[in-house]
Amino acid sequence: MQFCISEELELTRSVIREFAESEVTRRAGERDELEQFERKLFNRVAELGLTAIPIDESSGGAGSDWLTYAVVLEELSRVCASTSASLAAHTVYAAWPLYKFGSKETHSLFLKELASGSRLGACAPLSKQGNNSIRAHKTGLDWELNGGHSLVLQAEAADHCVVYAQTGSGKRKNDYSVFLVESGTSGFIVGNKVSKLGLRSFMTAEVTFEHCIVTANHRIGHLGQGQEIATSLIDISHISAAAQAVGIAQGALEAAAAYAKERKQFGLLIGKQQGISFKLADMSAKTEAARLLTYQAAWRMDEGLSCGREAALARRFAADTAVAAAIEAIQIFGGYGYMHEYRMERYLRDAKCLETEVGTGGMETDLFYRMLTE
Repeated sequence: MQFCISEELELTRSVIREFAESEVTRRAGERDELEQFERKLFNRVAELGLTAIPIDESSGGAGSDWLTYAVVLEELSRVCASTSASLAAHTVYAAWPLYKFGSKETHSLFLKELASGSRLGACAPLSKQGNNSIRAHKTGLDWELNGGHSLVLQAEAADHCVVYAQTGSGKRKNDYSVFLVESGTSGFIVGNKVSKLGLRSFMTAEVTFEHCIVTANHRIGHLGQGQEIATSLIDISHISAAAQAVGIAQGALEAAAAYAKERKQFGLLIGKQQGISFKLADMSAKTEAARLLTYQAAWRMDEGLSCGREAALARRFAADTAVAAAIEAIQIFGGYGYMHEYRMERYLRDAKCLETEVGTGGMETDLFYRMLTE
């Protein structure tokens, strides 16, 4: 086995890191405080060809792989996890389902615009809760959507929204279907912005559908394929969250190490004190372990191997590592760690969100238990 990545991927990492440090970090704190999505920044991400990394070039993507995708998310999260989350949501929840399950007609209508990043994708995830109920019924050749969703990813800024709607009784797996709704469509109403603890410039909002009519060519996949499509995204979602968490942990580690080399206490650099050096060593070891788990899951997906266990394990361990690394970084910074000027408190808030970004924090633990006992 080779525990290294290619020179090409290392070059990609260096390019993304330079971009992140020169442009993404510039207003990261301000965007977080204002809960503001910056479309110009997303356009710059698109110009670098990052908005559809695993999608074929013929479909408008970069034609690369999931490992490259994971490295890109990691490097962006190192300075701004919200920017990384926006890219992940656009890729995984909007462009990828259209690419994998859309017809040739829907590809020609929407895919290249989403893949190129000239259009931003949103998603109303599959939910069977009463307050997140969206129903669709046939009206002639078209479909009419009614209902609402309280947590639609990127709804305020997006051009297209992938919507999971109930098309049957809701009691069977094939009672849900997926539709693509364009912003500005009559009956597609974006409501209140949802404020969050972390990932604050990764926008989420309430959306209501009132007699919202979409044509048949706006349906993604077959009728009743919604749950299958949603399930197919779980592993990718875990890898995305794990990569973002690794980036947060790495950012917190680097900031804490740099501070420990400068800050003196009682005439001695705090990095020379055993209590601080042990913290940094532990942060470094766990961050590297989380990175290897994440890369393994992404590599297995690229190789066409089963990766459900590996992706869930990577997500769980990386998220826990990011939270722990952010807490330790705050401790090393002392009082400065609580200040907005230093991004340690933002790292902690963002890391905590990643623990519950897909399902609940205990979902992976339950998955591991079932894998061990079956």
